[in-house]
Amino acid sequence: MTVTQISAQELFRAAYQNRYTWDENFPGYSADITYKYDGQVFTGKIRIDANLKWEVLQIEDLLAKKAIEGQVWEIAVHRVRRSFEQTHGENTFTYGETDETGAVEIFLGGKSAGDKYKVRNDVVTLVHRHIHGVVVTINTFSIHETGAGYLSNTYDAVYHDPQTGIQKGGLSEFTDEYEKVGNYYILNRREIRTETDGNLSVQEFIFSNLELLG
Repeated sequence: MTVTQISAQELFRAAYQNRYTWDENFPGYSADITYKYDGQVFTGKIRIDANLKWEVLQIEDLLAKKAIEGQVWEIAVHRVRRSFEQTHGENTFTYGETDETGAVEIFLGGKSAGDKYKVRNDVVTLVHRHIHGVVVTINTFSIHETGAGYLSNTYDAVYHDPQTGIQKGGLSEFTDEYEKVGNYYILNRREIRTETDGNLSVQEFIFSNLELLG
């Protein structure tokens, strides 16, 4: 019996296509936002339309608005459905090591040379990517299975300088929670705990009154 080894590209493709995304019928949604940071509380509204264009409303404080905008952008960009070819058509894939958890390392060449991932059970458990002049490393610890792909539940992220390898800023730990609104899973809470030089800061983004548009 011949055991056919799945290629690194096919293994990664399966995990890529297993991520939860919003489909072409997604109508967009609106929500109330409560942002808590260092004892301060800010409230306003957010809206993401069917084309995943977004806006943050009724937040006067510029730093708070910028923090919320960063998260709303992240929500939208991670739910966009793009084909594997659109995202990775100019990349090559080769196997690395398998770690003690059974996660397989996959190295990218081509357009994204220098990036690497780990995949286990059709889930991307490690992302190590060069983005906008920094290297971001994300470890995913637990996921939420929707039946139509997975969403990350707990994960961490850290940035490094690609030239020197020096860490930029602190390690952030994320906890994401979702609720199903109509046919769609939508983030309703994100907590970010960041430790920088021994100091812990906690940000909490609570999205309530989630309503689909149209």
